[in-house]
Amino acid sequence: MSVFVYLKNFIYIVFGCLLAAFGTGIFLLPTKLSCGGFSGIATVIYYLFDFKVGYTIMILNIPLFIYSILKMGKGFTIKSIFATIIYSCFIDLFSIKEIVINDMFLACVYGGILIGVGLALVLKANASTGGTDLVAHIMLDKHINAKISSVIMIIDIIVVFINLMVFKGLEIGLYSFIVIWIIGKIIDLVFEGINYCKIVYIIAENDSQISKKINDELKRGVTKIYAKGSFTEKNKIILMCICKRYDVENIKKIARKIDKNSFIVISDAREVFGLGFKT
Repeated sequence: MSVFVYLKNFIYIVFGCLLAAFGTGIFLLPTKLSCGGFSGIATVIYYLFDFKVGYTIMILNIPLFIYSILKMGKGFTIKSIFATIIYSCFIDLFSIKEIVINDMFLACVYGGILIGVGLALVLKANASTGGTDLVAHIMLDKHINAKISSVIMIIDIIVVFINLMVFKGLEIGLYSFIVIWIIGKIIDLVFEGINYCKIVYIIAENDSQISKKINDELKRGVTKIYAKGSFTEKNKIILMCICKRYDVENIKKIARKIDKNSFIVISDAREVFGLGFKT
């Protein structure tokens, strides 16, 4: 691995931890909101026993890191330990009890965005800030037959309910769920970008006419996929067109105009590389 890659990962981890800690310490902690995982548990301990959030996060992560460094790749574990220490130090630096924003909704939005961007940068460096992310990696390593995202969501929900019961505020629980949702969406945006494309599949009798019309009028390429219907046992042509979102309606109109019985399926394409798209 080159020096440039090491430096880039170092910057991603430090800046990502800075953003995530700032979002947690300034926006979530004063309003007692939780983003799930060990941070949520640390928030409860912070208010019950006045024990620093960063210290709690590091202590909770120790068993996971011991297992990780013994059983998993040292490169990932070392970077994750570094990220967790940096994240914990930054959280204790930013931790306050005085409310900065009185509007809890704005606090959960700003906090969620900052944490989401921060965690995404850490993940881009192939590291983790511990907690549920590390639990997910350990489950993968142990080949546990479970959907990792579901397990993480269940853990986060349990932590949010603990927050709700301790602080006895329904709003805290509801806004905490919004925070978790925002974090997930922001991580997806950072990794996948916002330039979503669409994939349009068309099954029609007049496939050649439809593909030519799309080529000529919309200047979009169309791929013909040879298939066979399982019910009719007849050979069919499936037209596949990758396009921008604003092209979808025109493609539907073209297909329906030429063949009113055409079968159309539209799905999302997160990233597209090649001629006419990203290069």
